[in-house]
Amino acid sequence: MPPTPSSASDNAPWLVVGLGNPGPGYAGNRHNVGFMIADLLAERIGGRFRTHKTRAHVLEGRLGAPGAGPRVVLAKPMSYMNLSGGPVTALRDFYKLPLDRIVALHDELDIDYGTLRLKRGGGDNGHNGLKSLTKSLGSDYYRVRFGIGRPPGRMQVADYVLKDFSAAERKELGYHVDRAADAVESLVTAGLERTQSTFHG
Repeated sequence: MPPTPSSASDNAPWLVVGLGNPGPGYAGNRHNVGFMIADLLAERIGGRFRTHKTRAHVLEGRLGAPGAGPRVVLAKPMSYMNLSGGPVTALRDFYKLPLDRIVALHDELDIDYGTLRLKRGGGDNGHNGLKSLTKSLGSDYYRVRFGIGRPPGRMQVADYVLKDFSAAERKELGYHVDRAADAVESLVTAGLERTQSTFHG
């Protein structure tokens, strides 16, 4: 059985990686919801991302109880989505982390909009960011999957994920991103099973 945060034998920090594409032109895209969750977590920690030599923006701090929660390295790779594996692997090596301390935050086509699913390991479901991570790291990391639903009609998937959330979706986006950030906090403090039971409603 995978180790839970409470039974992990080392003091390694958690590496929580928001997946997305860098630059203001992509900021509101469905594909960038991982960045949105990471940005909210940075606000909760009370720090600012800084450029790291691994081609990522990084913030170190603690999540959960003020000053007492687990150590976390928040990261946003500054490569494009399909090259995320390079910066994340460099971060893993820099911080000397096992895979059971890595969490990827990403959009998920096969889940309804706003629905959260958490898991460890598994396939990439055609997601280029996960494909790159798995090629570089192996598949046995944690995933916080934020549902964006399937494109309407005959719209191509590539076009859909690189469009901003619709006006109707944006009305509830803040709530859903906040809930996803709560799920990340729960994962690193309470473990996967308890977090699944709470957030897989």
